[in-house]
Parts: sequence; structure tokens; C-alpha cells
Amino acid sequence: MYFTDFDFEDEILDALDAMRFETCTPIQEQTIQPLLDGHDLIGVAQTGTGKTAAYLLPVLNKLCSGKYPEDAINCIIMAPTRELAQQIDRQLEGFTYFMSVSSVAVYGGNDGQRYEQELRGMSRGADIIVATPGRLISHINLGNIDLSRVSFFILDEADRMLDMGFYNDIMTIAKQLPAERQTMLFSATMPQEIRRLANNILTNPVHITLSLAKPADGIKQQAYICYEPQKIGIIKELFVDEKPERVIIFTSRKNKVKDISMALKRCGYNVGEMHSNLSQSERDEIMYRFKSRQIDILVATDILARGIDIDDIRLVINYDVPRDCDDYIHRVGRTARAGTEGRAITIVSQEDQSYFKRIEDFIEQDIEKLPVAQHLGEAPEYSPAEKRDNKNRRRGHRRNGERKGQRGNGEKQHNRHNAKKQEKKTENVAVISPAESLSTEKKPSNNKRRHYHRRRVKSSEKSE
Repeated sequence: MYFTDFDFEDEILDALDAMRFETCTPIQEQTIQPLLDGHDLIGVAQTGTGKTAAYLLPVLNKLCSGKYPEDAINCIIMAPTRELAQQIDRQLEGFTYFMSVSSVAVYGGNDGQRYEQELRGMSRGADIIVATPGRLISHINLGNIDLSRVSFFILDEADRMLDMGFYNDIMTIAKQLPAERQTMLFSATMPQEIRRLANNILTNPVHITLSLAKPADGIKQQAYICYEPQKIGIIKELFVDEKPERVIIFTSRKNKVKDISMALKRCGYNVGEMHSNLSQSERDEIMYRFKSRQIDILVATDILARGIDIDDIRLVINYDVPRDCDDYIHRVGRTARAGTEGRAITIVSQEDQSYFKRIEDFIEQDIEKLPVAQHLGEAPEYSPAEKRDNKNRRRGHRRNGERKGQRGNGEKQHNRHNAKKQEKKTENVAVISPAESLSTEKKPSNNKRRHYHRRRVKSSEKSE
């Protein structure tokens, strides 16, 4: 289906032509007309399918008709992260090039100058506000923004916002809006909390669901089964035969981002870091350098996993296995976007095998296992079922008399507990000889050794 098949205003068609947008993606094909007709809508589709244009184009088409007040905020778009808010704002600039529709992005981590720009945009009634929930709540509490005449309310990456704990913020914002409005909710997954949110803020919505929670067909998924110390070696081995370009390495922890980045930099690779400890200006600089190909490898936390549109990502590496299956979908969804092809490799340690098996079950696919290079040492077998059995056996031991936190060896723990009780009883004794103080089974801590030393000194003084 072509964009010209819809009844768009000339300004919209001119912008699409200038941006070389011709054919619709499936989510655009199914959502644009219901939105043009004024329905509330829930759109569920995997990342990289064009959801942003699917809701922006109908809203812009209505705004350029001139039927909405020029001095009011007419549309609120919520995004989970500042990077996604920036991306939506950039797309708005392209779509509104031939029309007099204004927009401003509102997000945290900025300096005073940027804050003043936000205030001016809100006070003058920018047509569209793209905002993160926390920042918008701050402006609402300070009385900086009037939402009483908003006609369109859009939640992008709604599942991610709920994962980040923004449910109450979203409901607070929704209460500031007029009851008569058009509401749109877009998400990559549809958990129960999303359904509850939809029931509270949407009215008789149209449901559009495409390829729910499955990686794109163009992604070649592979995995290495290894020990934890072998991971860096595996990554280096991947880059021996082919120079790394357009690579994202995901890890769940900020400290691992720095460790991986440092290890690769020592090998001479061009590496950048992306995590929540960076300031907004640092994030912007890293994203600019990666998009302009000044950086070949970007090591990132899940802050980069959702909603960020980066072209031509050739390889995604999961340094560790995501605990949430949806996070895996979003991570690997950074590659093979808009019908292209890409590769996603997950490095699975012994401890993560059960989590990886759960992902395979979730996507209903056995992911190809690649052999670890011989010079990196022997690798473990892939046996997630056996690992689960070991966990069950340990749980069984605890149910048979051990306290939580004791992993076998219950008798030894019990003896240590009795030894501690005995030490407490002897603490009130005025004189303890060195022999007695060293006869306990457990070696005393530094504090206790100092305490024993003071008592030994008193004992020697008395003997003199």
C-alpha cells in the first residue's frame, strides 16, 4: 500500500515525497486509516516497523487542517527515554517541513538554556510536546504547562515506560487532559499491566497486533556456550577475520560497560560507551559519533535497547543473557530493521543457560550454537535442564530442615551458629586467656581480635 492511497493533505504528501517515503509498513497500513477516522487505538508490533510514522502522520494531517487552536498545546507524545524523545522530535522536523506545525522536546538532563527553550515552547503553545514522563510531571507541578486543550495523547513504547515505573506518572498526566481526546498506545509487547493502563485511558480502542514479541525474520540468531572468563576472548575472535563496523554490545550492568570497553580499546578498536551515568551532552556526543560512523563499536546497557532508530546495525552482541524475554527481543531488534538483514549473537555463561533456554522457548526457536575457539579453552555443554534440576535439589535440601540461605553443609552452619552463641556468652567475662580466645572454630573478625587484645592486656596487667 502507498502513502498516496490515504487522504493526506498536500503538505504531508510533499514531506513524504521529500523524505522518499513511498510504501507503508504493515503497522502503518493498518493503523493510519483508523487514526484518521478519529478512533482510539492500541498498536502492538515489534521494533523497527515504523510505528512512529504510523501515529505522527494522521495527527499532523489533522493539525495542518487549521481546525485546532494555534495558541494551545494540541498533542502530547510520551516516550520512556530522552533518546527516543529526541528521535521523535527529529522525525517531526522532517514531516512538518512544509507545514506550520511547531513542536518541542521536553526531557531531563539538560542545562539552563535548554530548560528555557522548553518553557518558551510550552508557554507559546507548541502544537506538539514530546516528553519523558518525569520531566513533564515536573513542569506540571511547577505550573509551567497547560494541558486543558490537548486533543491527542500518544504513548510510545508504553511497555518500556511501565517497566521503568512510570505507571503513576502516566495516570497523573492523563488526569490533566480533557476527557474528549484521541488516545493512542503503541507497544512492542502486551503484558497485563499494559492492558490495565489501556482500560483506564482509552475509549473503545481499535486493536492492531502484528508479530507479537518475535525477532524479525531478517535476524540471524546465534549463541556461544562458554565460561564467564571466555567472553571477552569470544568477542575478540569475532573481529579477527572481519573489521567490526556498526556493532552494538549489550550488557545489563554499567560497570561491565566500562570493563568491556576498556578491554576492546586495548586491542585498538574504536569503542564508545552508553549508560545512564553519562550526562545528556555526553550521550548526544556518543550517539552523534556512532551514527556518523566515527565509532565502530558501541557498548551499552538496555538504555539503548528500545525505540532508538540507528541505521545499518550489522551485529548485536548480548554479552550477557537478558533476564526478561522482551528485553532480548528489543536488543536483537536493533539490527535487521525495516526489512534489512542482521546478525545477533548471545554469549551464554553456565549461570545463564536456564535464562537462555527460556528465551528459546519464548520465541519458539532453537538458536544455533557456535563452537568456542580451541585456544580459548574447553567450553561447557549446553544443559539448562540439568542446571534447573540442581536448583530444585538445593531447594529440596532447604525444605528438609535447612534455613534459607544455607546451600548444603547444614551441620557445619549449625555448628558455626552455636559457636557464635558461645562467643556472645563469654564476652561478659572479665578475663579471657589467649588460649581460650583462639580455641573457637571460627576465626574472629578484626573488631573481635581488637576486643580480645584489650582483654588479654587486662589479664596480663592483673597477673603482674
